Amino acid sequence: MYVIVCASQKGGSGKTTLSGHLAVEACRAGAGEIALIDTDPQGSLAAWWNARQAPTPHFVRTGMAELEDALTGLHQAGVKIAIIDTPPAITQSISKVVSHADLVVVPTRPSPHDLRAVGATVDIAERHGKPVIFVINAATPRARITGESAVALSQHGTVAPVNIHHRVDFAASMIDGRTVGEVVPNSQSAKEMKDLWLYIQERLSRIVRDPALLPDLKPEHLAVNSLMSENDAAAEAPPVEEADPQTPAEALTVIEVPERRTGHERRVLAEARAHDRRAFGRRSTDHPVWGVK
Repeated sequence: MYVIVCASQKGGSGKTTLSGHLAVEACRAGAGEIALIDTDPQGSLAAWWNARQAPTPHFVRTGMAELEDALTGLHQAGVKIAIIDTPPAITQSISKVVSHADLVVVPTRPSPHDLRAVGATVDIAERHGKPVIFVINAATPRARITGESAVALSQHGTVAPVNIHHRVDFAASMIDGRTVGEVVPNSQSAKEMKDLWLYIQERLSRIVRDPALLPDLKPEHLAVNSLMSENDAAAEAPPVEEADPQTPAEALTVIEVPERRTGHERRVLAEARAHDRRAFGRRSTDHPVWGVK
């Protein structure tokens, strides 16, 4: 069994909504038996699941003391992936959950406050040697700060190539225990969440070295455009092919470099261009001033 932990010490980052959506998308993608675990004392994820009519994903609400036993029980029951929602701000609790993770997903809003709070969560993951994927959540479409946030986060780890944008349908869809992909399956929000899960599923497959976990179909736009750390990029970059010494001359592209002109030729050319501008350009005094009689 593999464990994905949604963690962030910053409250309001969207951990609970993301956990529920990812678990449902994992079920819909055929990734195996999926279980949700709620370790947040507030119990928001538990309330959502209790309102849900569908039998999957499976659900466990547990305290920190019983977490290891709960994971063992799910493994024995044949669960393939467990997705754990964590409480905010409680460092010791988050650290204990992260210690069981195969992958830590850190949702982050594109704001200065959220970016400053990321460091504490990254420190916990690094302390336990766990890989991290940042997910930019509640982004504003075409906002400059979204791109700037992705660049800033990429200095600390892998950034998912799918941004989850701020839309009402995400919150509205969870009122009755469903997700946006189940309520409005053809919406842009549903597409973003589906693409995000497929990306996370593939990354998890590579991290745990389990080819059976690879998604059957992955959108082409998720193949190469993720913002990765330098180590990840070097590990996943394809080998550079050396040029074939037997390549025929006809296949080579010849780039012609113009000859350098002498000083006299450059001066004559400059004078000719100046003459052209005088002949064809209109000076400001050549046309009437609009609005002045």
